Amino acid sequence: MGKITAAITGVQGYVPDYILTNKELETLVDTNDEWITSRTGVKERRILKGKGSATSDLGTKAIEGLLEKTNTSAEEIDLIICATATPDMLFPSTACIIADKVGAKNAFAYDIMAACSGFLFSLATASKFIETGSYKKIIVVGADKMSSIVDYTDRSTCIIFGDGAGAILLEPSEEGLGIQDSILKSDGAGRSFLHMKGGGSQKPSTHETVDNKDHYIFQDGQPVFKAAVKSMADVSEEIMERNNLSADDVAWLVPHQANKRIIDATARRMGVGDDKVMLNIQKYGNTTNGTIPLCLWEWENQLNKGDNIILAAFGGGFTWGSIYLKWAYDSNK
Repeated sequence: MGKITAAITGVQGYVPDYILTNKELETLVDTNDEWITSRTGVKERRILKGKGSATSDLGTKAIEGLLEKTNTSAEEIDLIICATATPDMLFPSTACIIADKVGAKNAFAYDIMAACSGFLFSLATASKFIETGSYKKIIVVGADKMSSIVDYTDRSTCIIFGDGAGAILLEPSEEGLGIQDSILKSDGAGRSFLHMKGGGSQKPSTHETVDNKDHYIFQDGQPVFKAAVKSMADVSEEIMERNNLSADDVAWLVPHQANKRIIDATARRMGVGDDKVMLNIQKYGNTTNGTIPLCLWEWENQLNKGDNIILAAFGGGFTWGSIYLKWAYDSNK
């Protein structure tokens, strides 16, 4: 038997119905469509409405669609890893809640928290369970209800984020397809520039933390932007060099959708043209852990078996990384 690799055999996304446009944001904060578009590339984002609605609802919808599409029963799933920065609650894990909601009775489940790099880190982690032969069917779901931690009076953050989820099914391949390589990095010294102050053990929830708006995203834009541009471009270039890939060899770049200018800088460093870059930030904004699987879902019918694909992300922590994979199936055949 040849070497086992971990291949994506299905992908599904889900976004809520409600569309929050730049025009509506103009009524909430001092901003305008031209300013938002030129700095971020975002035109609209989706928001999950409804009392009690949560990240697990987004992840559940994505997984239900994935199971149906791949003709897989929930009982066949061995493991569910949920990448999220907005868990339903501190514990139990959102993955456990999703597993229950979809009926994955035989799966164990846990969350990975690496901010916007969480989906990448989760995919790399899941691939090892497949490569060792331990498990056969693993779902990685990236899901975030970012609207639950966004301050809609803070124009530096409320223009960027949206809600959404995407899920992939990972299975063994003996054809050498799937995950080929990964470079994952973190630097906790960056924590002061991008974080949420309240709600953890350092600053538990009190009336004071709520009054101080400590339960919303805090971002110091300039240092985050500079670090993201450098880090995402560095690892994307490094993974190409390490695997002897030229720009011509790369079929697609799938970047985390944080900011169009960061994405453009990464593509430039890799030498790939806009026609090879998956970009849907204009429709969904930054859905944190949903961005990369939502891109794969939207572009699925353009992907061909054997395509060389580079995934790249950057997030709070700081965390960043890149994954090189070979697409495992002809999606539209």
